[in-house]
Amino acid sequence: MTENKILLNVEGMDCANCALSITRSLEKSGLNDVNVNFATGEVVFETVEKPAIDQAVTAISKLGYLVVERSDVKSTETERSGGNSKTYKKTLLEFVISLVFTLPLLAHMFLPFELLHSPTFQLILALPPLYIGLTHFGKSGYYSIKSGVPNMDVLVVIGSTAAFVYSVAGMILRTDQVHNFLFFETGATIVTLVLMGNLIEQRSIKQTTTAIKDLSALQPDMAKKIIQSGNNERIENCKSEDILIGDLLQINNGDRVPLDALILEGTFLIDESMITGESVPVLKISNAKITGGTLILDGSGRVKVTHTKVDSTLAKIISLVKIAQNNKPDIQKLGDKISAIFVPVVLIISAVTFILSFWIFKIGLSQAFLSSIAVLVISCPCAMGLATPTAVIVGIGRAAKNGILIKGGSTLEELAKVKTIIFDKTGTLTTGNFKIKNIRLIDKSTNEDEIKKILYSVEVHSSHPIAKSIVTELSSFSNQQLKWETIKEDKGIGINATDNDGNIYSVGSFQMVKHFYSDHNHPIYVLKNNRLIATVDINDEVKTDAKLLIEKLNAKGIRTLLVSGDRKERCEEVAALCGIKEVHYEKLPNEKALLVTQLMKSGKVAMLGDGINDAPALANASVGISISESSEIAIQSSQVILLDRHHLNILLKAITISQLTYKTIKQNLFWAFFYNVVAIPFAAFGFLNPMIGALSMAFSDVIVIGNSLRLKARKIL
Repeated sequence: MTENKILLNVEGMDCANCALSITRSLEKSGLNDVNVNFATGEVVFETVEKPAIDQAVTAISKLGYLVVERSDVKSTETERSGGNSKTYKKTLLEFVISLVFTLPLLAHMFLPFELLHSPTFQLILALPPLYIGLTHFGKSGYYSIKSGVPNMDVLVVIGSTAAFVYSVAGMILRTDQVHNFLFFETGATIVTLVLMGNLIEQRSIKQTTTAIKDLSALQPDMAKKIIQSGNNERIENCKSEDILIGDLLQINNGDRVPLDALILEGTFLIDESMITGESVPVLKISNAKITGGTLILDGSGRVKVTHTKVDSTLAKIISLVKIAQNNKPDIQKLGDKISAIFVPVVLIISAVTFILSFWIFKIGLSQAFLSSIAVLVISCPCAMGLATPTAVIVGIGRAAKNGILIKGGSTLEELAKVKTIIFDKTGTLTTGNFKIKNIRLIDKSTNEDEIKKILYSVEVHSSHPIAKSIVTELSSFSNQQLKWETIKEDKGIGINATDNDGNIYSVGSFQMVKHFYSDHNHPIYVLKNNRLIATVDINDEVKTDAKLLIEKLNAKGIRTLLVSGDRKERCEEVAALCGIKEVHYEKLPNEKALLVTQLMKSGKVAMLGDGINDAPALANASVGISISESSEIAIQSSQVILLDRHHLNILLKAITISQLTYKTIKQNLFWAFFYNVVAIPFAAFGFLNPMIGALSMAFSDVIVIGNSLRLKARKIL
């Protein structure tokens, strides 16, 4: 972890409400910036003294959870056992069982079969869902009360149990009108619907932990260590974690660099896209620094280690992603805030109803008891339980039909509130295809077409990304291709070709001309017989709808920035073409993540990127957004995936859908809560017939579901 964070790995959490209980408990203990992620089983908070960490561990244990690892105590990191998958399967099994018993209970409202209307048969059917509800939600509800902040699970337990007790009481006390007091299906439905919501939540976050594993896989487990003994030396394969600062390593063509190091001997062509995001390989020579996890495309030699595995650049990226994954708020917090007040209020109203009815108004014991239970039944969180998942299902489905994959309901909330969007450059605002911007003729005896013919004829023999783009652009010169007697490519420098007349043509980087030419601002230099005849400037093509998107985002009041690892001139050029006024260039992964953190102080921030180097910023942002065909790490670190990589306007659709969905959730919660506020007084004063109460309860569900279904037809652009 980073030096200002403590991480605890906790077992036993299986829902967001578990995480909420731990969060509240630790905050009450005085800890700051507490973030609990039940999906990863991780608890993160600001660094404190060891006694305070011990107290936090004790507090978590008292809530019924087990701390299995802590970052302030050195231990061997082990692969977690996939508890999230087991939790999901367990919840799925409970949901299926509960559904099987709930459907016949609901069927009695529509089918005339005598068995379905039997109170005893309904009681038997209601027992399994009730047991599942008590065991699944009871633990979280109990510990939330213990932490001082009752959550929605308390309502689930109270609502389902109250409906069951009300029904049993009706069977015993009102045998003459028993069917007016049977609400077994209500309790079972509460449990089944909320289990469905849990399943949606668990499924949506099931894949969020794989980014860490994929990032870790980039760092080689083994390294070729050079061991010197007198005048002799040998190479020995060692574990990367055993390599120390100052050790000498041998690295060869095709290797991933084991650790951050300094080149002592050799010249290397290195793919650094995981750090810079740029697809163009970089030439590294003696005394240059190289980063662990980057790929050697060509070259071999020896290097001296400058950072151990735990302190490497890649390790820091992993740490940034890991911490950021624990900073995702839960959309259910709206319901939790309501329930924190609502639960005790309902309990008080129910108790007061019984006291007033029995002792003050002298109503019979059975009627007073049934009236107080009626308050709990009418206030059951059925509509509240539907408010979030129904809207989320429709919203995510609507997004998917538009080519937008959204990982979970919390992402919809965050994206709806975004005030700032950060754009990476390469592959995001640009297509990744290079175009010739300008050809400057040094030798006036030649012309542009001749230079283009030379470029095509030479670059067609190269696998370099720029070469491939140039060959595609100049494909019209394929029938004029020059014939070569010999051709040789020097990685990181260029290609030399000799024609049948003995003329030598060379196309390459500044390395090819640096001994006689001082202008290094051009990416390509063309030579004939070792004499410079032209320079070529290229552009990474900007996507056609990039400028229109920026204009629409700015019109919605959303601030836009370009942040890239590329050089200043190119970043400013692309920003100008897109209409972005704020530019940050030559930024490393940790610098991007830090900028995101700073911007988040003034509102929600979204980051749109596609490279490994973007992963920390993507994970650290309120919402990370990547494009299909991005690096796997970028996709796993993001909460939104845009499947259409060619059109950026899809981002505006994602924002609009999120805003409409979040608005719908708030409307649903309002109507669900408003229903309780109106219905509870009627129940308390005995004015609400149980059958009317059941009908109004069903009507509140219809309102919530119907409002969510409106999302399917809402205009999004």
